[in-house]
Amino acid sequence: MSVQGSQASSAERRLQELGIELPAAPTPFGSYVETVQTGHLLFFSGMLPVVDHKPKYVGRLGKELDAEAGRDAVRTAALSVLAAARKHLGSLDRVTRVVRLGVFMATSGDFFDQPRVADGASDLFRDVFGAGKMAVRSVIGVASLPLGMPVELEVIFEVAE
Repeated sequence: MSVQGSQASSAERRLQELGIELPAAPTPFGSYVETVQTGHLLFFSGMLPVVDHKPKYVGRLGKELDAEAGRDAVRTAALSVLAAARKHLGSLDRVTRVVRLGVFMATSGDFFDQPRVADGASDLFRDVFGAGKMAVRSVIGVASLPLGMPVELEVIFEVAE
């Protein structure tokens, strides 16, 4: 593989090229840990749209918040996933695949734009890790989420030694 080809596959390099600066890794809101690795799988606790341990968004999609706010909330939570992964792994270059992305959304009964909102996380992971490492995904609407936040991500990465 050429040097340029290996550089193109570097998640850390892609972050730089995209001008993305990761936030500090999130800290738990309760009695749990943010990441657990077993074998080659890295599991993340439900990631919320928080900045500096405070909710960036509160409310339900389709009521207090629109789809664009939802996309930003999902992207914010996805950035926390990346920050937690880097803290656990030392480098995002150790991620070999985004295995699963579960997107939970607190919505009003007549909000139906969940797939477009969820793309806020899928697109970020695709841009950082490449289209060949995209995850299977489920999108689920719920009545409420922790601390009144509109979204929560459930993510599993496959990682190299």
